[in-house]
Amino acid sequence: MSDGNWITLISLGVTFLFMLGVPVFLVIAYWVIGASFVLGMTLDNIGAALSDVFTDGFALLAMPLFILTGDLINRSGIARRLSDFAYACLGWLRGGLAMASIGACGLFAAISGSNSATTATIGSMLHPEMVKGGYDERFSAATAAAGGTVGIIIPPSIIFIVYGFLMNLPISDLFVAGIIPGALMVVAMQFACWIICRINGWGHLIPLQINRVLKTALGAWLGFFAIGLVLWGIYTGKFSPTEAAGVTVGFCVIVGLISRPFNKLMGRDSSRPIAEKSFSEMIVVEGFSLTEIPSIVIRSAQITGILAPLIAVSVVMQQILSLLGAQETIGAFVTGMGGYYPVLFTAMGIVFVAGMILESLPVTIILAPILAPIAATVGVDPIHFSVIFLVGASIGFITPPYGLNLYVASGVTGVPYFRLLKYTVPYLVALIGIWILVALTPDLALMLLPNR
Repeated sequence: MSDGNWITLISLGVTFLFMLGVPVFLVIAYWVIGASFVLGMTLDNIGAALSDVFTDGFALLAMPLFILTGDLINRSGIARRLSDFAYACLGWLRGGLAMASIGACGLFAAISGSNSATTATIGSMLHPEMVKGGYDERFSAATAAAGGTVGIIIPPSIIFIVYGFLMNLPISDLFVAGIIPGALMVVAMQFACWIICRINGWGHLIPLQINRVLKTALGAWLGFFAIGLVLWGIYTGKFSPTEAAGVTVGFCVIVGLISRPFNKLMGRDSSRPIAEKSFSEMIVVEGFSLTEIPSIVIRSAQITGILAPLIAVSVVMQQILSLLGAQETIGAFVTGMGGYYPVLFTAMGIVFVAGMILESLPVTIILAPILAPIAATVGVDPIHFSVIFLVGASIGFITPPYGLNLYVASGVTGVPYFRLLKYTVPYLVALIGIWILVALTPDLALMLLPNR
């Protein structure tokens, strides 16, 4: 039997395993090991490639740190304050709480850098509130899943770090380029949410009260400061994205540890509703104790332990695909489309289809080194293409059959996966519209960059 037939059989086998629910990391790892044996490659090569990823990738150190940041701001109460602020601003509109959950996802993403972490945090906090407020539970869960898609676009972004590492692009420039497209994604999803809620009459309205807005804004000041700290440091070049991640973790640890003893010293009850709190009580968040830090770190390490090996085996998979000529085949197909727009939209179509069946990390690691150079040959700016590529990858988080955010939302809300799909359609339409707009308008990604 030829090598090609063996590779085909291995591919069919791991596809069957994927359909049975075997984790993506194991599916890719099995394929990599099987293909290595077929091609006569030793397992030493796999070990060397895995070692290179973890020892030579200084930029990847930011990934576990930003994941830890997300868990710290969630446990300290900062994430809840950001959600309260979003609801105070939007609760007077039909569907205001649902729109606020999307806005809260955008604010949380500006600190955490992870889609799944954003969905899990905001979904677990606001889904029960939305159901109590008269929203359909399926729509509520789908809203959390859709809102989480901005987690890898609004800086800091774990996937932008990986992309910059792979393509040797300045990660700080990638972060800045994601600001406007990420904000547009939030606004587009909020508009779609407003239309659906208006049609169905979902949501209880609350009056727009300046006092409530100011109070919740004051309560969320630590979240805003953390966001500003990251963006200021990276944009001004004061520190690298990896250093920014470390600084943010340190800030969140200090805030979390100081807040709880301070509240006890002042006799403040952090569990009281916002309306009953004074302005001075809103300044300090709930915080956490020193004994809780190990559990927070362990949870972050568990997520990192899933993502880091996935990056490593995907790198090896990309190397094997290169040996098999996949890069040349895909490259010839895309290049054969012709000029600027045919190549660009063909690349977008490939990313969209890949995102339907794979998580964003393997999509990025496998396809970016193939598609980015081709796009550059027809005149697409590398930074602009990175945003196009990753917005497309983020859409895959709510695109079946994979749709990682849908699984996360299902897990934290208890709503079965297949019951969410109907209510993701309006959000998919909104996100695809923004994706096309970003592709057609390079300035949306490039206007904030210096020297552009």
